[in-house]
Amino acid sequence: MKVAIAQINPIIADIEGNKKKILDYIKKAEGNGADLLIFPELATIGYPPMDLLENTKLVRDNLNSLKDIAQYCKDINSTVVVGYIDFDYDNPPMLYNSAAVISRGEIIFRQNKTLLPGYDVFDEYRYFSPATEWGVFELKGIKIGITICEDIWAALSKDNSRFLDLRGYRLDPVKILKDKGADLIINISASPYIKGKRQIRMEMLRNISRELNLSIIYVNQVGGNDSLVFDGNSFCVNQKGELYRHAKGFGEDLLVFDHNIGNELNSEVDDIDDIINALILGLRDYMGKSGFKKAVLGLSGGIDSALTAVIACKAIGPENVFGITMPSVYSSSGSVNDSYALAKNLAMRIETIAIADLFEQFKRDLKAIFGDLPEDVTEENIQARIRGVLLMSVSNKTGAMLLSTGNKSEVATGYCTLYGDMCGGLAVISDVPKTLVYKIAERINKDAGFDLIPRAIIEKAPSAELRPGQKDQDSLPPYEILDGIIELYIEQKLSLEEIVAAGYERETVAYTLRLINMNEYKRFQAAPGIKVTSKAFGIGRRIPLVKRYNP
Repeated sequence: MKVAIAQINPIIADIEGNKKKILDYIKKAEGNGADLLIFPELATIGYPPMDLLENTKLVRDNLNSLKDIAQYCKDINSTVVVGYIDFDYDNPPMLYNSAAVISRGEIIFRQNKTLLPGYDVFDEYRYFSPATEWGVFELKGIKIGITICEDIWAALSKDNSRFLDLRGYRLDPVKILKDKGADLIINISASPYIKGKRQIRMEMLRNISRELNLSIIYVNQVGGNDSLVFDGNSFCVNQKGELYRHAKGFGEDLLVFDHNIGNELNSEVDDIDDIINALILGLRDYMGKSGFKKAVLGLSGGIDSALTAVIACKAIGPENVFGITMPSVYSSSGSVNDSYALAKNLAMRIETIAIADLFEQFKRDLKAIFGDLPEDVTEENIQARIRGVLLMSVSNKTGAMLLSTGNKSEVATGYCTLYGDMCGGLAVISDVPKTLVYKIAERINKDAGFDLIPRAIIEKAPSAELRPGQKDQDSLPPYEILDGIIELYIEQKLSLEEIVAAGYERETVAYTLRLINMNEYKRFQAAPGIKVTSKAFGIGRRIPLVKRYNP
């Protein structure tokens, strides 16, 4: 049996555009002689549609799109599997996350999703009802069962509980389908990228195939949708758990192959390369799908803005990226010079707008109110907000999207200025801890074959340069320690006592956790960021702003 994987990049709610893309891939697969063509989860509507599903017209448009796809397949030899939203006309407004199997113009089989995740960024019980019936269909003498994304994550024994993330599912759709005679399991997915997940997916599905003697075809969506990046990386394993086909990562692909035939492939994963690719794709799609062609950002001469500029240039081209350096009286000459050196290496436009005079005018205008009160963080924030106003003005006038440049360590601790450096349409590296920023910068330079990001930027002590001699470490623990605490608290969900038991100094942990908890109001008003870790600030972390909580 010749199989084709259509790893596509849909746009959420673009029913006509997604349909056209699906039909184009059907035509290509038919031309390649495919017996079976498989699309990802919710291919007709894109994932995640969220509360757009409350619009009944959109749901019906999606169903009409499926009918059009089926009609197109009337003269197509390939059997096609498409993810879509189904509607229970007998029990409105019940919806199902479903897969349809189309052959010769007819829908010959349907399977609803069983396991509806409600953790992190997922909220499927809000919209969907679970499957209550399961079955298989036959093609070329092979009995095939369909699972949808989360359905496959409960298919291992308790000895493999590390894959289950304590979700406690009572049903196992894969074993149900195995018991119904399935030889092959298809899993259609919209599985967002996070660091390390690609390796976990492959390892998990290889274990499942060995344990249940099943071959598995995993088909994942690709592309950026808001904060989420879907990495593609579709693949196939045989009954022995051997990886024998693999689609490209972070790009659309049509992979055509003979089922269960092929040599075992290398399954090693480079996390740093994946993160870079995720950031590039996330930025490109966020801007492109929103209708933005150009970006503007502030260049401070620091590593965070430098990395953001590199990602932007790789995503949309340096000719579309505009950097502005905005020195204050506290800025070093190196900050401006290093920014210009970076811009030259990237072949991007750069301009300078000095803010010293504007800052002095603000102080004069506020004198009547401030009186003789000493300067403090207020004046630091004024400088950051002047820069925010200037950057937003350029964004408004030119139509370029403003990119904010803060990293996860800063966002976590509130080491950023609301309505200042937090201004922007997208916070590109807001889920990248500072220590990881440095690793990515070094990889970028290694791949470039020279210091694309100048060494002076990488080696200088991090500083906001908002007061004389300011350094980040005057206010924060060393980043190696800070990032470790943030990971344990945010991603691993450990308490203060557990973090201390892990080897961190109590006073430092208490101080860090206090900063994290008191700055939730800032993050609530922040631009969306690109998720690359298991727990990002934003849609997947929902914390009350008003609370009394002692971790």
